[in-house]
Amino acid sequence: MSGMVEVVVAKLGLDSSTNSHVVILQEKGGARLLPIWIGQPEADSIVMEMKSVRRERPLTHDLCKSIIVGLGGQLRRVQITRVQKSTYYAELHVARAEGIVQIDARPSDSIAIALRMSVPIYAPEALLTAVAADDGETFTAPAPPATPDDFTAEQLKAYLENLRPEDFGKFNP
Repeated sequence: MSGMVEVVVAKLGLDSSTNSHVVILQEKGGARLLPIWIGQPEADSIVMEMKSVRRERPLTHDLCKSIIVGLGGQLRRVQITRVQKSTYYAELHVARAEGIVQIDARPSDSIAIALRMSVPIYAPEALLTAVAADDGETFTAPAPPATPDDFTAEQLKAYLENLRPEDFGKFNP
């Protein structure tokens, strides 16, 4: 799997300037990051799974897990595949008797399902960026967020460098 790096969910937060949620994926065992701007329902679902919050009835991502398992599939991995025009793409790799089926999905949904099924998440090495977290070092990002007023790469770099730890703050479902 050349060029792919395993990543884990490092943080979830709210970008107050765009009122968008951000999931920060971090290279497993490393420091490089991949920020992806996501919707609130997906952010809530990710947080609920990370905090082991259970609902009486299954939510959408719980349903997806049940469908995969119920149809005899086994989720092997999730891959963030690319970014194009500020939109990230992902795939679910589901093993069935006939072989591996690759299912197109949004990264946010893919991450929520991967967490529920305890499978690894991979991203292209080219999308990861050198960085650090809350210790005063800086973020740089490979692509602008999907917002109406897209940033240039330099504007995004400056924006991320000025984020405070509380900007990626406490997320309560």
